[in-house]
Amino acid sequence: MKVNAQSVNFTADSSLFQFVQNRLNKLETFYDKVISSDVYLKVENTSLKENKIVEIKLNVPKDNYMVKKQCKSFEEAVDSACSSLERMLKKRKDKLRVNA
Repeated sequence: MKVNAQSVNFTADSSLFQFVQNRLNKLETFYDKVISSDVYLKVENTSLKENKIVEIKLNVPKDNYMVKKQCKSFEEAVDSACSSLERMLKKRKDKLRVNA
């Protein structure tokens, strides 16, 4: 799967981008027709500790899924967002099986 990752308001190191790529590649085990994904890593300027925001837009045939999570670390936010996407992809796959 093609992953377009962008960091907004900061410069991310390659290990973070590698983590995002590896985590998103695991989504293909749930639904193999994923075309690409756009990932936005943002830092919000607040006094709160949970100021890391991850937005993931997943492109699948005839549909797009968008998930936004805010956590203390980018790794935690990516994990949380991918868990939500896993549920969405499983639901889609089940619907396609029922309709076929």
